[in-house]
Amino acid sequence: MGKASRTKSDVSRRERIAAQRAAERRAERRRRILIASGSVLVVVAVVLALVLVKITSSNSPSGTSAPNGPTGAALAAVTAKVTSVPASTLAAVGSGGGAVTNPPKSISGPPLTSGGKPEMLYIGAEYCPYCAAERWAMIVALSRFGTFSGLAAMHSAAADGAGNAEPFPNTPTFTFAHASYSSTYLTFTPVEQYTNIPDKSTGFYTTLMTPTKAQQALIDKYDAANSGAIPFIDFGNKYMIAGASYSNSVLSGLSWSQIASDLSNPGSPVAKAIDGTANYITAAICSMTGNQPASACTATVRSLEGQL
Repeated sequence: MGKASRTKSDVSRRERIAAQRAAERRAERRRRILIASGSVLVVVAVVLALVLVKITSSNSPSGTSAPNGPTGAALAAVTAKVTSVPASTLAAVGSGGGAVTNPPKSISGPPLTSGGKPEMLYIGAEYCPYCAAERWAMIVALSRFGTFSGLAAMHSAAADGAGNAEPFPNTPTFTFAHASYSSTYLTFTPVEQYTNIPDKSTGFYTTLMTPTKAQQALIDKYDAANSGAIPFIDFGNKYMIAGASYSNSVLSGLSWSQIASDLSNPGSPVAKAIDGTANYITAAICSMTGNQPASACTATVRSLEGQL
């Protein structure tokens, strides 16, 4: 082979090697780009997952209940309306015009107190539609004697763990599970026994709060005739409520905002049921506090007090 032929062959071989190395470099760049892109996608996925978890957590009223109901500014607006129903509206509603079907009943026992003040004990559950209805009236009434903080919106359960439909499913309401209440006139003790989430292993609802032995004894004593029905409310061992005070059907199909707005309209079915119940609850509380304060224990309330 001549010198010219070897030169051409060497050149061709070097060109092939150079081309191969160039292809390898391009492949390596593509591989690095793909790895980098994949890493970015993983990071984005993780961030999105964390955001979704945060959103879900922030919407969960008790940390263990199903996320539901207004939050933030919307919740603040609803709460403001429920905790400040005008006295003139409450007076106009009075006894509720027949909407209140289960007013407080008289009981007798040693005074129930806590912290040196008469105690109002509530025992219910987040899944319970009748508790859901009663809480609206309880908040209206108790706001006449003190101040709530930490109220969270939620709704009653739709179905239990076995898929059995609950009556009046998804009734809009609040939960007392992580709320606090301050009053110079009485102590309010809420016990939300279960969440609105069914336990998959039992088919029933997840335990949230457990009554003390003393609280359970009151249920066994005063609520036995109702087979331990909830909501159960003990007003200082002077009066009690077992079950809802009015029909849940009044709330069917309404939002939190609609219910809260209707509370200030004395002619609405919502106001007659909830405000009427709140007036009866106020009367029971006034009997515990010696009709103090006068701003709550009005002439209308005192007239109902005489009917208990």
